[in-house]
Amino acid sequence: MKKLLVLGAGGQIARWVVEMLAGSEDLQLTLYLRHPRKLHGNAPTNAKVVEGDVLDRQLLDSAVQGQDVVYANLTGDDLDRQIEGIVDSMKHAGVQRLIFIASLGIYDEVPGKFGAWNRRNIGPYLPPFRRAADMIEASGLDYTILRPAWLTDKDEVSYETTGRNELFKGTEVSRKSVAALVVECIHDARRFSHGNLGVNKPGTDGDKPSFM
Repeated sequence: MKKLLVLGAGGQIARWVVEMLAGSEDLQLTLYLRHPRKLHGNAPTNAKVVEGDVLDRQLLDSAVQGQDVVYANLTGDDLDRQIEGIVDSMKHAGVQRLIFIASLGIYDEVPGKFGAWNRRNIGPYLPPFRRAADMIEASGLDYTILRPAWLTDKDEVSYETTGRNELFKGTEVSRKSVAALVVECIHDARRFSHGNLGVNKPGTDGDKPSFM
């Protein structure tokens, strides 16, 4: 049975991931979050809940021990500090596979008017994501980093990806689509191994997302 640790399990993408994996007989989930009420109901039958902060190193080490995959859905000004602890904890426990949700724009890879609009709106929030991504790429772990476009709550799965050194496409993507890609990476360890991917819905090119 594969064991998955979800860090930031109350996040909006993570909730979709948990829903997609709920009840899987070949998968044991550990849902790690500060506020269990954010789970929106009871935990799935194949999951246990750990209440705490990832900066609590003793608790984090205990949760990481014995896992096969760690999926991190985190944010904050101290994100790079969070990731530093996660990487150290994984290395100490001998856990190799890490899936991390970052943000578009951390490499100034978003072109044109949308790129300028994106920098104006979220530019100040990007440095922690960039530092975290750099740390993960240098860690020696088997990572997949996903950089979603602006997120919607549409109940759909429709996405395409761009590589680490390619220009970003599109302006938006659904949280459910990003979650579906995360689930693919969980089920198949070779799927986008050592990949750093932009994620967008095809056909959403424009000067800004349609809902803005």
